[in-house]
Amino acid sequence: MSFTKTTEQDSNYNHLEKMSVSELLQNINNEDKSVPLAVEKALPQIEALISQTVEKLKLGGRLFYMGAGTSGRLGIIDASECPPTFGVPYDLVIGLIAGGDTAIRKAVEFAEDSTTHGWEDLQAYHISQNDVVIGIAASGTTPYVISALETCNTNNIVTGCITCNKNSPLSQTAQFPIEVVVGPEFVTGSSRMKAGTAQKLVLNMITTTTMIQLGHVKGNKMVDMQLSNNKLVDRGIRMIMDEIKVSEKTASKLLEQYKNVREAIKNYSNGRN
Repeated sequence: MSFTKTTEQDSNYNHLEKMSVSELLQNINNEDKSVPLAVEKALPQIEALISQTVEKLKLGGRLFYMGAGTSGRLGIIDASECPPTFGVPYDLVIGLIAGGDTAIRKAVEFAEDSTTHGWEDLQAYHISQNDVVIGIAASGTTPYVISALETCNTNNIVTGCITCNKNSPLSQTAQFPIEVVVGPEFVTGSSRMKAGTAQKLVLNMITTTTMIQLGHVKGNKMVDMQLSNNKLVDRGIRMIMDEIKVSEKTASKLLEQYKNVREAIKNYSNGRN
Protein backbone atom coordinates (compact mmCIF):
# COMPACT_ATOMS: atom_id res chain seq x y z
CA MET A 1 0.00 0.00 0.00
CA SER A 2 1.18 3.51 -0.74
CA PHE A 3 2.44 5.62 2.13
CA THR A 4 2.71 9.39 2.19
CA LYS A 5 3.85 11.29 5.27
CA THR A 6 1.25 14.03 5.46
CA THR A 7 2.85 15.11 8.74
CA GLU A 8 5.93 16.11 6.71
CA GLN A 9 4.15 17.87 3.86
CA ASP A 10 4.45 21.62 3.36
CA SER A 11 2.36 23.83 5.62
CA ASN A 12 -0.80 25.38 4.24
CA TYR A 13 0.73 28.72 5.24
CA ASN A 14 3.89 30.48 4.10
CA HIS A 15 6.00 33.46 5.15
CA LEU A 16 5.19 32.82 8.81
CA GLU A 17 7.91 35.23 9.87
CA LYS A 18 5.99 38.07 8.21
CA MET A 19 2.77 37.43 10.14
CA SER A 20 1.74 39.47 13.17
CA VAL A 21 1.18 37.79 16.53
CA SER A 22 -2.56 38.05 15.94
CA GLU A 23 -2.32 36.43 12.52
CA LEU A 24 -0.11 33.63 13.83
CA LEU A 25 -2.52 32.84 16.66
CA GLN A 26 -5.58 32.90 14.40
CA ASN A 27 -3.98 30.63 11.83
CA ILE A 28 -2.68 28.15 14.41
CA ASN A 29 -6.13 28.08 16.00
CA ASN A 30 -7.75 27.47 12.61
CA GLU A 31 -5.50 24.45 12.11
CA ASP A 32 -6.15 23.16 15.64
CA LYS A 33 -9.90 23.19 15.03
CA SER A 34 -9.49 20.37 12.52
CA VAL A 35 -7.97 17.96 15.05
CA PRO A 36 -11.13 16.78 16.88
CA LEU A 37 -12.77 16.10 13.52
CA ALA A 38 -9.84 13.91 12.52
CA VAL A 39 -10.11 12.05 15.84
CA GLU A 40 -13.83 11.53 15.25
CA LYS A 41 -13.11 9.66 12.02
CA ALA A 42 -10.91 7.26 13.97
CA LEU A 43 -13.46 6.43 16.69
CA PRO A 44 -14.12 2.87 15.42
CA GLN A 45 -10.38 2.14 15.53
CA ILE A 46 -10.11 3.65 19.00
CA GLU A 47 -13.04 1.55 20.22
CA ALA A 48 -11.49 -1.67 18.92
CA LEU A 49 -8.21 -1.04 20.74
CA ILE A 50 -9.90 -0.01 23.99
CA SER A 51 -12.05 -3.15 23.96
CA GLN A 52 -8.90 -5.26 23.76
CA THR A 53 -7.25 -3.22 26.50
CA VAL A 54 -10.17 -3.57 28.90
CA GLU A 55 -10.31 -7.32 28.30
CA LYS A 56 -6.60 -7.76 29.03
CA LEU A 57 -6.57 -5.50 32.11
CA LYS A 58 -9.50 -7.45 33.55
CA LEU A 59 -7.28 -10.53 33.29
CA GLY A 60 -4.59 -8.81 35.33
CA GLY A 61 -2.60 -7.40 32.44
CA ARG A 62 -1.01 -3.99 32.04
CA LEU A 63 -1.04 -1.24 29.42
CA PHE A 64 2.26 -0.06 27.95
CA TYR A 65 2.80 3.07 25.88
CA MET A 66 5.94 3.31 23.75
CA GLY A 67 7.22 6.31 21.82
CA ALA A 68 10.10 8.64 21.06
CA GLY A 69 10.32 12.40 21.54
CA THR A 70 6.97 14.17 21.88
CA SER A 71 5.06 10.91 21.35
CA GLY A 72 6.95 9.18 24.14
CA ARG A 73 6.48 12.12 26.51
CA LEU A 74 2.74 12.19 25.86
CA GLY A 75 2.48 8.50 26.71
CA ILE A 76 4.39 9.03 29.94
CA ILE A 77 2.13 11.95 30.90
CA ASP A 78 -1.01 9.89 30.34
CA ALA A 79 0.38 6.89 32.23
CA SER A 80 1.56 9.00 35.18
CA GLU A 81 -1.86 10.61 35.59
CA CYS A 82 -3.75 7.33 35.98
CA PRO A 83 -2.78 6.52 39.61
CA PRO A 84 -3.76 9.91 41.12
CA THR A 85 -6.89 10.19 38.98
CA PHE A 86 -8.23 6.66 39.25
CA GLY A 87 -6.41 5.23 42.27
CA VAL A 88 -4.80 2.41 40.28
CA PRO A 89 -1.29 1.03 40.92
CA TYR A 90 1.62 2.82 39.29
CA ASP A 91 2.51 -0.30 37.33
CA LEU A 92 -0.88 -0.69 35.64
CA VAL A 93 -0.24 1.86 32.89
CA ILE A 94 3.44 2.31 32.00
CA GLY A 95 4.98 4.84 29.64
CA LEU A 96 8.30 4.07 27.93
CA ILE A 97 10.38 6.52 25.91
CA ALA A 98 13.30 5.86 23.58
CA GLY A 99 16.45 6.86 25.43
CA GLY A 100 15.01 6.25 28.89
CA ASP A 101 14.03 8.79 31.52
CA THR A 102 16.78 11.18 30.41
CA ALA A 103 14.86 11.66 27.14
CA ILE A 104 11.81 13.01 28.97
CA ARG A 105 13.57 16.36 29.37
CA LYS A 106 16.40 16.20 26.86
CA ALA A 107 16.52 14.52 23.47
CA VAL A 108 18.80 11.48 23.31
CA GLU A 109 20.49 11.32 19.91
CA PHE A 110 19.46 8.43 17.67
CA ALA A 111 17.62 6.64 20.49
CA GLU A 112 14.51 6.29 18.34
CA ASP A 113 16.52 4.54 15.61
CA SER A 114 17.30 1.46 17.69
CA THR A 115 15.65 -1.76 16.58
CA THR A 116 16.45 -3.62 19.80
CA HIS A 117 16.01 -1.23 22.72
CA GLY A 118 12.21 -1.17 22.53
CA TRP A 119 11.83 -4.87 23.21
CA GLU A 120 14.60 -4.72 25.81
CA ASP A 121 12.70 -1.96 27.63
CA LEU A 122 9.57 -4.12 27.66
CA GLN A 123 11.45 -7.16 28.89
CA ALA A 124 12.62 -5.18 31.90
CA TYR A 125 8.95 -5.22 32.97
CA HIS A 126 8.54 -8.96 32.31
CA ILE A 127 6.06 -8.33 29.50
CA SER A 128 3.49 -11.11 29.05
CA GLN A 129 0.56 -12.19 26.93
CA ASN A 130 -1.84 -10.52 29.38
CA ASP A 131 -0.40 -7.10 28.52
CA VAL A 132 -1.20 -4.57 25.77
CA VAL A 133 1.47 -2.49 24.04
CA ILE A 134 0.52 0.70 22.21
CA GLY A 135 3.13 2.35 20.02
CA ILE A 136 2.85 6.12 19.61
CA ALA A 137 4.51 7.78 16.61
CA ALA A 138 3.14 10.67 14.59
CA SER A 139 5.24 9.65 11.59
CA GLY A 140 4.46 5.97 11.91
CA THR A 141 8.06 5.13 11.05
CA THR A 142 9.93 5.10 14.40
CA PRO A 143 12.18 1.97 14.50
CA TYR A 144 12.22 1.86 18.34
CA VAL A 145 8.44 1.47 18.33
CA ILE A 146 7.93 -0.67 15.23
CA SER A 147 10.56 -3.27 16.15
CA ALA A 148 9.13 -3.63 19.65
CA LEU A 149 5.63 -4.21 18.28
CA GLU A 150 6.94 -6.74 15.77
CA THR A 151 8.46 -8.77 18.59
CA CYS A 152 5.28 -8.42 20.64
CA ASN A 153 3.29 -9.83 17.73
CA THR A 154 5.53 -12.88 17.53
CA ASN A 155 5.01 -13.41 21.26
CA ASN A 156 1.20 -13.19 21.08
CA ILE A 157 1.03 -9.84 22.88
CA VAL A 158 -1.77 -7.48 21.80
CA THR A 159 -0.40 -4.45 19.95
CA GLY A 160 -1.95 -1.13 18.99
CA CYS A 161 -0.69 2.20 17.77
CA ILE A 162 -1.51 5.89 17.47
CA THR A 163 -0.15 7.54 14.35
CA CYS A 164 -1.03 10.52 12.19
CA ASN A 165 -0.22 9.09 8.77
CA LYS A 166 -2.31 6.68 6.73
CA ASN A 167 -0.91 3.24 5.89
CA SER A 168 2.37 3.80 7.76
CA PRO A 169 4.76 0.95 8.61
CA LEU A 170 3.60 1.26 12.23
CA SER A 171 -0.05 0.90 11.23
CA GLN A 172 0.84 -2.16 9.18
CA THR A 173 2.60 -3.68 12.19
CA ALA A 174 0.05 -3.00 14.95
CA GLN A 175 -2.85 -5.40 15.32
CA PHE A 176 -5.16 -2.54 16.30
CA PRO A 177 -3.96 0.65 14.58
CA ILE A 178 -5.39 4.10 15.22
CA GLU A 179 -4.76 6.57 12.40
CA VAL A 180 -5.65 10.21 13.06
CA VAL A 181 -4.71 12.05 9.87
CA VAL A 182 -4.44 15.74 10.79
CA GLY A 183 -2.59 16.87 7.65
CA PRO A 184 0.39 19.23 7.35
CA GLU A 185 1.51 21.12 10.42
CA PHE A 186 1.41 24.93 10.69
CA VAL A 187 5.20 24.87 10.94
CA THR A 188 6.18 22.23 8.39
CA GLY A 189 7.07 18.95 10.08
CA SER A 190 6.49 20.18 13.65
CA SER A 191 4.40 17.21 14.76
CA ARG A 192 4.36 18.44 18.37
CA MET A 193 1.48 20.64 17.17
CA LYS A 194 -1.63 19.11 15.55
CA ALA A 195 -0.29 15.57 15.66
CA GLY A 196 0.64 15.94 19.33
CA THR A 197 -2.78 17.35 20.12
CA ALA A 198 -4.45 14.44 18.33
CA GLN A 199 -2.35 11.91 20.21
CA LYS A 200 -3.21 13.54 23.53
CA LEU A 201 -6.94 13.44 22.74
CA VAL A 202 -6.75 9.74 21.86
CA LEU A 203 -4.69 8.93 24.95
CA ASN A 204 -7.31 10.70 27.09
CA MET A 205 -9.97 8.52 25.49
CA ILE A 206 -8.05 5.27 25.97
CA THR A 207 -7.30 5.57 29.67
CA THR A 208 -10.49 7.38 30.69
CA THR A 209 -12.77 4.90 28.91
CA THR A 210 -10.73 1.93 30.14
CA MET A 211 -10.80 3.09 33.76
CA ILE A 212 -14.54 3.71 33.61
CA GLN A 213 -15.04 0.21 32.20
CA LEU A 214 -12.89 -1.18 35.02
CA GLY A 215 -15.14 0.48 37.60
CA HIS A 216 -13.00 3.38 38.80
CA VAL A 217 -15.68 6.03 38.23
CA LYS A 218 -19.04 6.23 39.99
CA GLY A 219 -21.71 8.37 38.37
CA ASN A 220 -19.35 10.92 36.88
CA LYS A 221 -16.96 11.19 39.82
CA MET A 222 -13.37 9.99 40.37
CA VAL A 223 -14.22 8.12 43.54
CA ASP A 224 -10.91 6.22 43.60
CA MET A 225 -8.66 9.27 43.19
CA GLN A 226 -5.66 9.69 45.48
CA LEU A 227 -6.07 12.41 48.10
CA SER A 228 -2.64 13.89 47.43
CA ASN A 229 -3.34 17.60 48.04
CA ASN A 230 -5.87 19.94 49.66
CA LYS A 231 -7.70 20.56 46.40
CA LEU A 232 -8.39 16.85 45.99
CA VAL A 233 -9.39 16.46 49.63
CA ASP A 234 -11.91 19.28 49.17
CA ARG A 235 -13.17 17.65 45.99
CA GLY A 236 -13.55 14.34 47.84
CA ILE A 237 -15.57 15.99 50.59
CA ARG A 238 -17.91 17.52 48.01
CA MET A 239 -18.33 14.16 46.32
CA ILE A 240 -19.35 12.53 49.58
CA MET A 241 -21.75 15.37 50.43
CA ASP A 242 -23.37 15.10 47.01
CA GLU A 243 -23.64 11.32 46.98
CA ILE A 244 -25.00 10.58 50.46
CA LYS A 245 -26.44 14.02 51.35
CA VAL A 246 -24.51 14.71 54.54
CA SER A 247 -23.02 17.89 55.96
CA GLU A 248 -19.53 19.06 55.14
CA LYS A 249 -18.44 18.21 58.67
CA THR A 250 -19.72 14.65 58.40
CA ALA A 251 -18.24 14.21 54.94
CA SER A 252 -14.88 15.46 56.17
CA LYS A 253 -14.91 13.02 59.07
CA LEU A 254 -15.81 10.13 56.79
CA LEU A 255 -13.02 10.96 54.37
CA GLU A 256 -10.53 11.29 57.21
CA GLN A 257 -11.60 7.92 58.56
CA TYR A 258 -11.60 5.92 55.33
CA LYS A 259 -9.00 7.86 53.28
CA ASN A 260 -10.98 7.14 50.11
CA VAL A 261 -14.19 8.57 48.64
CA ARG A 262 -15.56 5.21 47.51
CA GLU A 263 -14.91 3.55 50.87
CA ALA A 264 -16.43 6.47 52.77
CA ILE A 265 -19.63 6.31 50.72
CA LYS A 266 -19.84 2.52 50.86
CA ASN A 267 -19.32 2.25 54.60
CA TYR A 268 -21.78 5.04 55.38
CA SER A 269 -24.37 3.46 53.12
CA ASN A 270 -23.84 0.11 54.85
CA GLY A 271 -24.53 1.73 58.22
CA ARG A 272 -21.04 1.34 59.62
CA ASN A 273 -20.95 4.83 61.14
